[in-house]
Amino acid sequence: MGRDQAETLDEKHQRWLEAFVVRARRVEEHSLAADWGALVELTRMKINVRVHNGGVRIRHELPPEEVVESAAARLRPILLKKEDCFHMNALSALGYICRAAPQDAEWIRAARAEWRTRVSPSTREESGYWIMVSDTATGEEHDLDAHGLAMAWIYGDVVHHDPDRRREGDAFGLLDRFRAAVPLVAWGMVGTIELLNYIRALNEDGLLQLRQELFREQVTLKSTVWEEPAEMFYAPVGAQAPSLASSPMPEGWLPLSKATDLSIFQHPFAGQLLHAEHSHFMTELPSPEEVEAARSPKGGYSRAQLAAWGVPWPPAQGMEGRAD
Repeated sequence: MGRDQAETLDEKHQRWLEAFVVRARRVEEHSLAADWGALVELTRMKINVRVHNGGVRIRHELPPEEVVESAAARLRPILLKKEDCFHMNALSALGYICRAAPQDAEWIRAARAEWRTRVSPSTREESGYWIMVSDTATGEEHDLDAHGLAMAWIYGDVVHHDPDRRREGDAFGLLDRFRAAVPLVAWGMVGTIELLNYIRALNEDGLLQLRQELFREQVTLKSTVWEEPAEMFYAPVGAQAPSLASSPMPEGWLPLSKATDLSIFQHPFAGQLLHAEHSHFMTELPSPEEVEAARSPKGGYSRAQLAAWGVPWPPAQGMEGRAD
């Protein structure tokens, strides 16, 4: 069903919850969430004060900015009202579905109130703290609460280059903007993951009817180095392309093989596009004839031969070998 067609209330709530689950799982798999205790500590805006020889020093220990920046990028759609995965949309959907379950309804109301206070505070006191600065050269005075500073970092420094946010936060510097953003991003992650786990529990209890695939499908890449078997074909520039993935290759397309001259895959800007290389992930299996021909008079194989075939040393039980 298209979004331009009539949608029932149940269908809308289902769409919101499905969108939230997928995005929340991506937040859950961020490296900052790997240590739950450390993530919760980041939400508390702790400041270490050191007094020494009559002087006071304030110390902040925060994660690398690049790490928090990537977490903010994953979290951002959950903060936006226009997105299906918006946190409040998920809570609204749960509130509707669980309206006849007093205990669940109470948890949802509390979660909604806490999210509003932490993510969109209405007063400086709710924001936690504010900073005042004065320019002694110009006499200009500026003050901004922690939420405004955090938003200046998120939308002025990170996911956008919002000129209004930049102007609002420029007087305080990048450090103060980042320092305010860390607990906001961390708490947004905590609130998101807690709501995700609540949805999981409701779904397991049968109160929700969400597809199990939502909780199992891949949402992040654990590795960026991988290999897979493939068939590759090539043709001169301008050759007719296949019309469908299942269509036979049109005339003029040739399969890539060991005999292919890879020097033809040259690009004026990208250089050599295809490279032949030995891979420890996947090796070409020898033919039965090659296996038999490499066997020693005693019926085994040398370490060098096994290595060429990608077989580790010592060989597995049942495969004779020698170390010459």
